[in-house]
Amino acid sequence: MKVFTTFGDGIDGLKLNELPMPNPGTGEILVKMTAFALNYRDLLVINGIGSWKPLSNRIPISDGAGEVVMIGKGVSRWKVGARVCPIFLPRWLDGELTSEKFVLPLGGAASDGVLAEYVIFNENSVVAVPNHLFDTEAATLPAAGVTAWHAVARRSCVQPGETVLIQGTGGVSIFLLQLVHAIGGLPIVISSNDEKLSRAKDLGAVGAINYKTLPDWDKEVLDLTEGRGVDHVMEIVGGENLNRSLKAVKISGSISFIGLLGGFDGNINTNQFISKNVRIHGIETGSREMLEEMNRFVELHKLKPVIDKTFAFEEICEALKYLESANHFGKIVLKIN
Repeated sequence: MKVFTTFGDGIDGLKLNELPMPNPGTGEILVKMTAFALNYRDLLVINGIGSWKPLSNRIPISDGAGEVVMIGKGVSRWKVGARVCPIFLPRWLDGELTSEKFVLPLGGAASDGVLAEYVIFNENSVVAVPNHLFDTEAATLPAAGVTAWHAVARRSCVQPGETVLIQGTGGVSIFLLQLVHAIGGLPIVISSNDEKLSRAKDLGAVGAINYKTLPDWDKEVLDLTEGRGVDHVMEIVGGENLNRSLKAVKISGSISFIGLLGGFDGNINTNQFISKNVRIHGIETGSREMLEEMNRFVELHKLKPVIDKTFAFEEICEALKYLESANHFGKIVLKIN
């Protein structure tokens, strides 16, 4: 089988290898991969940034979908032919995240990912693909999709009629927009691109702010909410951008802290945090239970993930460079023909 590996030495350092076909052991399944989805974290791993740098040659990429083609001894959850996608944290099946569950994330420094023609999974660490989705669409759900669901449905508990500020128009941001809109919330999107903002409106955004032409975007958010502030903020940028989010959120509102695009640290106005009585939640992807819960919601509302561009399996380097450019709207995916 064909498989890509990285040692964290950059996109051009990715290597295509030929390896023997693996055989599933007890409690395991063999999945023929058909599609993959890219995330910002993949760039951190492949470019060898900080603790994301692989400790040895690793198979990158955490998100994918495929078909069960062989089952090992004792497997009861799956049959050959089932369409599945793996969960990001193989041991986070349900409940709150703990140190015991926060291990071996797919495609990271210490664990292989899914960028191969065939991959072995424990039978408990995959979920069924929603029936109405193509595999390329389903591949976007295990990281970006469930992260958005965790933030919207589990942490912020968005209710119909509540305002939600969403930053950017990348993969997680567009999932946030779609989920908030389907729940009946009122999404407000900020971006630096008017065309992307127009597309966000088509997906249900009730407010759209270009932060390049309107740099005081937090004031614009306050104007849109008659000075009250939004009920919830989906913090995608991170770093010192959190200060702007604190200004834009209402008193006793919530901030779901998701992204690191703005850096890993920053000077935060803790007085604003206290005086506004704000709840800030860190969002680490989600459990198998959350992904299954989201998939039922996706099926009920017949939601379709937004795919910006599809590349062939062998075009992984081009796909990653496109992700690096940040020109995408929604998700970037790969497909095995």
